[in-house]
Amino acid sequence: MILIKLFLVGLVILIGAIALNAIAAALGLSTWYTFLSNLSQNGLLPSLRQARPADLLFLFVLYPAGLGGLAALGDRLTRFF
Repeated sequence: MILIKLFLVGLVILIGAIALNAIAAALGLSTWYTFLSNLSQNGLLPSLRQARPADLLFLFVLYPAGLGGLAALGDRLTRFF
C-alpha cells in the first residue's frame, strides 16, 4: 500500500513540476534546465550574476515551495484511497 501512495504522490509532483516549468516558460523565467546549462558552461558565480532577480526568486523560492505544496496535496489525495 505504501508503494502505491508513494507512486501517486510522485505522480502529482511530476505533473505539477511539468506545469510549473510550462508556466515559467510562458512568463519568460529561467527553469532549472536553463540555469544548470548556464552553470555547466560558466560556473556558479557568473550564472548567478547573469540570472535576473525574478529567475532566482522562481528557482530558489517559488519552485521548491510549489513542489512542497504538490507533495502535501498528493499526500492528502492518497488519504482517500
